[in-house]
Amino acid sequence: MHGRPSRPLASSSSSSSSRVFSFFLAPRVFLFLVVVVVVVFLPGRSSCWWLEGTEELEEEMGFAGDCSPVSGGGLRGKIQEEEEEEEEEKDDNENGKFSYGYASAPGKRASMEDFYETRIDGVDGETIGLFGVFDGHGGARAAEYVKQHLFSNLIKHPKFISDIKSAIAETYNHTDSEFLKAESSHTRDAGSTASTAILVGDRLLVANVGDSRAVVCRGGDAIAVSRDHKPDQSDERQRIEDAGGFVMWAGTWRVGGVLAVSRAFGDKLLKQYVVADPEIKEEIVDSSLEFLILASDGLWDVVSNKEAVDMVRPIQDPEQAAKRLLQEAYQRGSADNITVVIVRFLEGTTTGGGPSREAASDQNS
Repeated sequence: MHGRPSRPLASSSSSSSSRVFSFFLAPRVFLFLVVVVVVVFLPGRSSCWWLEGTEELEEEMGFAGDCSPVSGGGLRGKIQEEEEEEEEEKDDNENGKFSYGYASAPGKRASMEDFYETRIDGVDGETIGLFGVFDGHGGARAAEYVKQHLFSNLIKHPKFISDIKSAIAETYNHTDSEFLKAESSHTRDAGSTASTAILVGDRLLVANVGDSRAVVCRGGDAIAVSRDHKPDQSDERQRIEDAGGFVMWAGTWRVGGVLAVSRAFGDKLLKQYVVADPEIKEEIVDSSLEFLILASDGLWDVVSNKEAVDMVRPIQDPEQAAKRLLQEAYQRGSADNITVVIVRFLEGTTTGGGPSREAASDQNS
Protein backbone atom coordinates (compact mmCIF):
# COMPACT_ATOMS: atom_id res chain seq x y z
CA MET A 1 0.00 0.00 0.00
CA HIS A 2 2.85 2.32 0.68
CA GLY A 3 4.99 1.29 -2.32
CA ARG A 4 5.27 3.14 -5.72
CA PRO A 5 1.98 4.62 -6.86
CA SER A 6 0.19 2.65 -9.45
CA ARG A 7 -0.17 4.01 -13.05
CA PRO A 8 -3.77 5.09 -12.50
CA LEU A 9 -2.61 7.40 -9.71
CA ALA A 10 -0.02 8.89 -12.06
CA SER A 11 -2.73 9.58 -14.67
CA SER A 12 -4.85 11.28 -12.04
CA SER A 13 -1.92 13.55 -11.16
CA SER A 14 -1.31 14.37 -14.86
CA SER A 15 -4.98 15.16 -15.40
CA SER A 16 -4.94 17.46 -12.40
CA SER A 17 -1.90 19.26 -13.77
CA SER A 18 -3.62 19.70 -17.13
CA ARG A 19 -6.63 21.24 -15.49
CA VAL A 20 -4.41 23.69 -13.58
CA PHE A 21 -2.51 24.50 -16.78
CA SER A 22 -5.74 25.08 -18.70
CA PHE A 23 -7.08 27.30 -15.91
CA PHE A 24 -4.12 29.65 -16.28
CA LEU A 25 -3.76 29.37 -20.06
CA ALA A 26 -7.36 29.88 -21.23
CA PRO A 27 -7.67 33.57 -20.24
CA ARG A 28 -4.39 34.32 -21.99
CA VAL A 29 -5.52 32.57 -25.17
CA PHE A 30 -8.78 34.53 -25.08
CA LEU A 31 -6.90 37.82 -24.58
CA PHE A 32 -4.55 36.97 -27.45
CA LEU A 33 -7.51 36.35 -29.77
CA VAL A 34 -9.10 39.66 -28.79
CA VAL A 35 -5.85 41.48 -29.59
CA VAL A 36 -5.63 39.75 -32.97
CA VAL A 37 -9.18 40.82 -33.87
CA VAL A 38 -8.55 44.42 -32.84
CA VAL A 39 -5.18 44.73 -34.56
CA VAL A 40 -5.86 42.77 -37.74
CA PHE A 41 -9.50 43.35 -38.58
CA LEU A 42 -10.63 46.69 -37.17
CA PRO A 43 -8.08 49.01 -38.86
CA GLY A 44 -9.61 48.13 -42.22
CA ARG A 45 -12.81 49.80 -41.12
CA SER A 46 -13.44 53.48 -40.61
CA SER A 47 -12.79 54.84 -37.15
CA CYS A 48 -16.46 55.82 -37.17
CA TRP A 49 -17.80 52.46 -38.33
CA TRP A 50 -19.98 52.18 -35.25
CA LEU A 51 -22.11 55.08 -36.48
CA GLU A 52 -23.48 53.27 -39.50
CA GLY A 53 -27.18 52.57 -39.37
CA THR A 54 -27.66 53.91 -35.83
CA GLU A 55 -30.30 56.59 -35.80
CA GLU A 56 -30.05 56.78 -32.03
CA LEU A 57 -26.46 57.96 -32.35
CA GLU A 58 -27.19 60.43 -35.14
CA GLU A 59 -26.80 63.42 -32.86
CA GLU A 60 -23.44 62.19 -31.65
CA MET A 61 -22.11 61.27 -35.13
CA GLY A 62 -18.72 61.08 -33.50
CA PHE A 63 -18.70 64.79 -32.70
CA ALA A 64 -16.40 63.68 -29.90
CA GLY A 65 -13.90 60.87 -29.53
CA ASP A 66 -11.51 59.21 -31.96
CA CYS A 67 -13.20 60.51 -35.11
CA SER A 68 -12.42 64.08 -34.03
CA PRO A 69 -15.19 65.73 -36.03
CA VAL A 70 -16.03 69.30 -35.06
CA SER A 71 -19.01 71.57 -35.54
CA GLY A 72 -20.05 75.06 -34.52
CA GLY A 73 -21.63 78.26 -35.68
CA GLY A 74 -22.71 81.77 -34.80
CA LEU A 75 -24.87 84.78 -35.49
CA ARG A 76 -23.36 87.75 -37.23
CA GLY A 77 -21.36 89.59 -34.58
CA LYS A 78 -23.30 90.21 -31.40
CA ILE A 79 -20.86 93.04 -30.70
CA GLN A 80 -21.65 94.63 -34.04
CA GLU A 81 -25.37 94.28 -33.35
CA GLU A 82 -25.01 96.07 -30.02
CA GLU A 83 -23.08 98.86 -31.70
CA GLU A 84 -25.73 99.15 -34.37
CA GLU A 85 -28.43 99.61 -31.75
CA GLU A 86 -26.67 102.86 -30.86
CA GLU A 87 -26.90 104.00 -34.49
CA GLU A 88 -30.62 103.87 -35.10
CA GLU A 89 -30.42 105.61 -38.46
CA LYS A 90 -28.16 103.05 -40.09
CA ASP A 91 -29.23 102.00 -43.60
CA ASP A 92 -31.39 98.86 -43.39
CA ASN A 93 -29.41 97.22 -46.23
CA GLU A 94 -26.03 97.76 -44.56
CA ASN A 95 -24.41 94.79 -42.83
CA GLY A 96 -27.40 92.50 -43.31
CA LYS A 97 -27.86 89.82 -40.66
CA PHE A 98 -26.76 86.25 -41.21
CA SER A 99 -26.02 83.13 -39.22
CA TYR A 100 -23.48 80.45 -40.02
CA GLY A 101 -22.53 76.93 -39.04
CA TYR A 102 -19.92 74.35 -39.92
CA ALA A 103 -19.15 70.66 -39.55
CA SER A 104 -15.95 68.86 -40.44
CA ALA A 105 -14.77 65.26 -40.04
CA PRO A 106 -12.07 62.91 -41.38
CA GLY A 107 -14.80 60.52 -42.56
CA LYS A 108 -13.42 57.15 -43.58
CA ARG A 109 -9.87 58.43 -43.95
CA ALA A 110 -7.18 57.98 -41.33
CA SER A 111 -5.78 61.50 -41.81
CA MET A 112 -7.42 64.93 -41.97
CA GLU A 113 -6.45 67.34 -44.77
CA ASP A 114 -9.58 69.55 -44.80
CA PHE A 115 -9.59 72.95 -43.09
CA TYR A 116 -12.23 75.65 -42.84
CA GLU A 117 -12.57 79.25 -41.69
CA THR A 118 -15.57 81.25 -40.44
CA ARG A 119 -14.66 84.78 -39.51
CA ILE A 120 -16.42 88.07 -38.79
CA ASP A 121 -14.28 91.20 -39.12
CA GLY A 122 -14.59 94.94 -39.53
CA VAL A 123 -12.97 96.95 -42.34
CA ASP A 124 -13.51 100.71 -42.76
CA GLY A 125 -16.73 100.57 -40.78
CA GLU A 126 -18.12 97.60 -42.73
CA THR A 127 -18.92 94.30 -41.04
CA ILE A 128 -17.34 91.60 -43.18
CA GLY A 129 -18.14 87.88 -43.23
CA LEU A 130 -15.35 85.61 -44.46
CA PHE A 131 -15.99 81.90 -44.98
CA GLY A 132 -13.83 79.24 -46.58
CA VAL A 133 -13.25 75.53 -47.15
CA PHE A 134 -9.73 74.35 -47.96
CA ASP A 135 -9.13 70.76 -49.08
CA GLY A 136 -5.49 69.72 -48.97
CA HIS A 137 -3.67 67.09 -51.00
CA GLY A 138 -0.18 65.69 -50.50
CA GLY A 139 -0.60 66.43 -46.80
CA ALA A 140 -2.25 69.18 -44.78
CA ARG A 141 0.46 71.85 -45.04
CA ALA A 142 -1.00 73.87 -47.89
CA ALA A 143 -4.59 73.82 -46.64
CA GLU A 144 -3.53 74.86 -43.15
CA TYR A 145 -1.38 77.68 -44.51
CA VAL A 146 -4.19 79.03 -46.70
CA LYS A 147 -6.62 78.91 -43.77
CA GLN A 148 -4.20 80.87 -41.60
CA HIS A 149 -3.17 83.52 -44.13
CA LEU A 150 -5.65 84.03 -46.99
CA PHE A 151 -8.28 86.12 -45.21
CA SER A 152 -5.73 88.04 -43.13
CA ASN A 153 -3.94 88.99 -46.34
CA LEU A 154 -7.23 89.90 -48.01
CA ILE A 155 -8.56 92.36 -45.44
CA LYS A 156 -5.16 94.13 -45.44
CA HIS A 157 -5.28 94.63 -49.21
CA PRO A 158 -5.49 98.36 -50.04
CA LYS A 159 -8.28 97.76 -52.58
CA PHE A 160 -10.38 95.50 -50.38
CA ILE A 161 -13.32 97.90 -50.21
CA SER A 162 -12.79 99.96 -53.37
CA ASP A 163 -12.13 97.07 -55.80
CA ILE A 164 -12.85 93.84 -53.94
CA LYS A 165 -12.68 91.51 -56.97
CA SER A 166 -9.18 92.67 -57.84
CA ALA A 167 -8.21 92.42 -54.18
CA ILE A 168 -9.43 88.80 -54.03
CA ALA A 169 -7.60 87.76 -57.22
CA GLU A 170 -4.36 89.42 -56.18
CA THR A 171 -4.56 88.03 -52.63
CA TYR A 172 -5.10 84.47 -53.87
CA ASN A 173 -1.94 84.67 -56.00
CA HIS A 174 0.06 86.51 -53.34
CA THR A 175 -0.84 83.90 -50.72
CA ASP A 176 0.11 81.13 -53.14
CA SER A 177 3.50 82.75 -53.81
CA GLU A 178 4.17 83.17 -50.10
CA PHE A 179 3.31 79.53 -49.44
CA LEU A 180 5.66 78.35 -52.18
CA LYS A 181 8.48 80.41 -50.61
CA ALA A 182 7.73 78.82 -47.25
CA GLU A 183 7.80 75.38 -48.90
CA SER A 184 11.32 75.72 -50.29
CA SER A 185 12.74 73.29 -47.73
CA HIS A 186 10.14 70.58 -48.37
CA THR A 187 10.80 67.88 -50.95
CA ARG A 188 7.24 66.54 -51.09
CA ASP A 189 4.65 68.58 -52.95
CA ALA A 190 1.54 69.78 -51.12
CA GLY A 191 -1.45 71.71 -52.43
CA SER A 192 -4.94 72.86 -51.54
CA THR A 193 -8.24 73.92 -53.03
CA ALA A 194 -10.03 77.03 -51.73
CA SER A 195 -13.72 77.80 -51.96
CA THR A 196 -14.39 81.11 -50.23
CA ALA A 197 -17.26 83.52 -49.73
CA ILE A 198 -16.86 87.18 -48.77
CA LEU A 199 -19.94 88.99 -47.49
CA VAL A 200 -19.83 92.79 -47.62
CA GLY A 201 -23.15 94.54 -47.08
CA ASP A 202 -25.54 93.18 -49.69
CA ARG A 203 -22.72 91.72 -51.84
CA LEU A 204 -21.70 88.07 -51.73
CA LEU A 205 -18.48 87.32 -53.60
CA VAL A 206 -17.54 83.69 -54.14
CA ALA A 207 -14.01 82.82 -55.25
CA ASN A 208 -12.89 79.32 -56.11
CA VAL A 209 -9.73 77.39 -56.93
CA GLY A 210 -9.97 73.60 -57.29
CA ASP A 211 -12.90 71.23 -56.80
CA SER A 212 -14.42 72.35 -53.53
CA ARG A 213 -17.76 73.96 -54.40
CA ALA A 214 -20.13 76.78 -53.50
CA VAL A 215 -23.90 76.42 -54.00
CA VAL A 216 -26.62 78.93 -53.10
CA CYS A 217 -30.34 78.49 -52.67
CA ARG A 218 -32.18 81.39 -54.31
CA GLY A 219 -35.95 81.32 -54.38
CA GLY A 220 -35.89 77.54 -54.04
CA ASP A 221 -33.35 77.01 -56.83
CA ALA A 222 -30.04 75.20 -56.24
CA ILE A 223 -27.45 77.32 -58.07
CA ALA A 224 -23.75 76.46 -58.32
CA VAL A 225 -21.80 79.71 -57.92
CA SER A 226 -18.42 78.08 -58.49
CA ARG A 227 -17.00 75.73 -61.08
CA ASP A 228 -15.01 72.59 -60.26
CA HIS A 229 -11.58 72.99 -61.82
CA LYS A 230 -10.90 69.66 -63.51
CA PRO A 231 -8.14 68.97 -66.07
CA ASP A 232 -10.52 67.48 -68.65
CA GLN A 233 -12.54 70.71 -69.03
CA SER A 234 -11.80 72.01 -72.50
CA ASP A 235 -10.62 75.48 -71.45
CA GLU A 236 -8.54 74.16 -68.56
CA ARG A 237 -6.94 71.50 -70.74
CA GLN A 238 -6.15 74.08 -73.40
CA ARG A 239 -4.56 76.41 -70.85
CA ILE A 240 -2.40 73.57 -69.47
CA GLU A 241 -1.28 72.44 -72.92
CA ASP A 242 -0.55 76.02 -73.99
CA ALA A 243 1.77 76.26 -70.96
CA GLY A 244 3.63 73.13 -72.11
CA GLY A 245 1.88 70.59 -69.90
CA PHE A 246 -0.35 67.64 -70.65
CA VAL A 247 -3.44 65.92 -69.31
CA MET A 248 -3.72 62.14 -69.21
CA TRP A 249 -6.00 59.45 -67.83
CA ALA A 250 -4.69 57.73 -64.68
CA GLY A 251 -7.82 56.48 -62.94
CA THR A 252 -9.24 59.95 -63.62
CA TRP A 253 -8.01 62.85 -65.74
CA ARG A 254 -4.86 64.31 -64.19
CA VAL A 255 -2.42 67.13 -64.89
CA GLY A 256 0.84 65.44 -65.89
CA GLY A 257 -0.77 62.15 -64.90
CA VAL A 258 -0.51 63.24 -61.24
CA LEU A 259 -3.02 65.84 -60.03
CA ALA A 260 -6.79 65.57 -60.42
CA VAL A 261 -7.47 69.32 -60.11
CA SER A 262 -6.31 71.95 -62.58
CA ARG A 263 -6.09 74.89 -60.15
CA ALA A 264 -4.74 74.88 -56.62
CA PHE A 265 -2.56 76.61 -54.07
CA GLY A 266 0.90 75.06 -53.79
CA ASP A 267 1.91 72.09 -55.99
CA LYS A 268 5.22 73.76 -56.81
CA LEU A 269 6.38 71.02 -59.20
CA LEU A 270 3.28 71.61 -61.35
CA LYS A 271 2.93 75.36 -60.70
CA GLN A 272 3.42 76.29 -64.33
CA TYR A 273 0.19 74.46 -65.13
CA VAL A 274 -1.74 74.35 -61.84
CA VAL A 275 -2.47 78.00 -61.12
CA ALA A 276 -4.09 79.72 -58.14
CA ASP A 277 -6.11 82.18 -60.24
CA PRO A 278 -9.62 82.23 -58.72
CA GLU A 279 -12.85 82.38 -60.64
CA ILE A 280 -15.03 84.98 -58.91
CA LYS A 281 -18.81 85.29 -59.01
CA GLU A 282 -20.99 87.86 -57.31
CA GLU A 283 -24.49 87.45 -55.90
CA ILE A 284 -26.74 90.15 -54.47
CA VAL A 285 -28.07 89.41 -51.01
CA ASP A 286 -31.80 90.08 -51.19
CA SER A 287 -35.01 88.49 -49.93
CA SER A 288 -34.75 85.61 -52.42
CA LEU A 289 -31.28 84.48 -51.30
CA GLU A 290 -31.80 81.88 -48.58
CA PHE A 291 -28.42 80.31 -47.85
CA LEU A 292 -24.97 79.38 -49.12
CA ILE A 293 -23.24 75.98 -48.89
CA LEU A 294 -19.45 75.70 -49.12
CA ALA A 295 -18.12 72.16 -49.02
CA SER A 296 -15.18 69.97 -49.95
CA ASP A 297 -15.60 67.22 -52.53
CA GLY A 298 -16.15 64.73 -49.71
CA LEU A 299 -19.73 66.01 -49.81
CA TRP A 300 -20.14 66.68 -53.53
CA ASP A 301 -18.80 63.27 -54.59
CA VAL A 302 -21.94 61.64 -53.17
CA VAL A 303 -24.55 64.42 -52.77
CA SER A 304 -25.85 66.56 -55.65
CA ASN A 305 -26.40 70.32 -55.48
CA LYS A 306 -30.16 69.87 -55.47
CA GLU A 307 -30.09 67.15 -52.82
CA ALA A 308 -27.91 69.29 -50.56
CA VAL A 309 -30.23 72.30 -50.88
CA ASP A 310 -33.33 70.17 -50.25
CA MET A 311 -31.78 68.77 -47.06
CA VAL A 312 -30.72 72.18 -45.75
CA ARG A 313 -33.89 74.19 -46.48
CA PRO A 314 -36.07 72.89 -43.62
CA ILE A 315 -33.27 73.28 -41.03
CA GLN A 316 -33.06 76.80 -39.65
CA ASP A 317 -29.95 76.22 -37.53
CA PRO A 318 -26.97 76.27 -39.95
CA GLU A 319 -24.78 74.19 -37.65
CA GLN A 320 -27.39 71.43 -37.54
CA ALA A 321 -27.80 71.72 -41.32
CA ALA A 322 -24.04 71.33 -41.82
CA LYS A 323 -24.00 68.27 -39.57
CA ARG A 324 -26.95 66.83 -41.51
CA LEU A 325 -25.02 67.07 -44.79
CA LEU A 326 -21.90 65.61 -43.20
CA GLN A 327 -23.85 62.66 -41.84
CA GLU A 328 -25.55 62.08 -45.19
CA ALA A 329 -22.25 62.08 -47.08
CA TYR A 330 -20.74 59.65 -44.59
CA GLN A 331 -23.71 57.30 -44.73
CA ARG A 332 -23.61 57.35 -48.54
CA GLY A 333 -20.06 56.06 -48.44
CA SER A 334 -17.96 59.16 -49.08
CA ALA A 335 -14.36 58.01 -49.04
CA ASP A 336 -12.89 61.46 -48.37
CA ASN A 337 -12.66 64.02 -45.59
CA ILE A 338 -15.94 65.95 -45.36
CA THR A 339 -16.23 69.65 -44.52
CA VAL A 340 -19.34 71.81 -44.80
CA VAL A 341 -19.90 75.52 -44.06
CA ILE A 342 -23.40 77.00 -44.31
CA VAL A 343 -24.33 80.69 -44.22
CA ARG A 344 -28.03 81.44 -43.81
CA PHE A 345 -29.23 84.91 -44.73
CA LEU A 346 -31.79 85.84 -42.13
CA GLU A 347 -33.59 88.26 -44.47
CA GLY A 348 -34.03 85.49 -47.06
CA THR A 349 -37.32 83.82 -47.90
CA THR A 350 -37.39 80.38 -46.32
CA THR A 351 -40.33 78.14 -47.03
CA GLY A 352 -38.81 74.93 -45.71
CA GLY A 353 -41.35 73.19 -47.88
CA GLY A 354 -41.13 71.61 -51.31
CA PRO A 355 -38.01 70.52 -53.11
CA SER A 356 -35.71 72.95 -54.85
CA ARG A 357 -35.11 73.18 -58.55
CA GLU A 358 -31.67 72.65 -60.03
CA ALA A 359 -30.82 75.91 -61.78
CA ALA A 360 -27.23 75.21 -62.84
CA SER A 361 -26.87 72.56 -65.50
CA ASP A 362 -23.09 72.79 -65.79
CA GLN A 363 -22.44 71.32 -62.35
CA ASN A 364 -23.02 68.02 -60.65
CA SER A 365 -26.75 67.46 -60.17
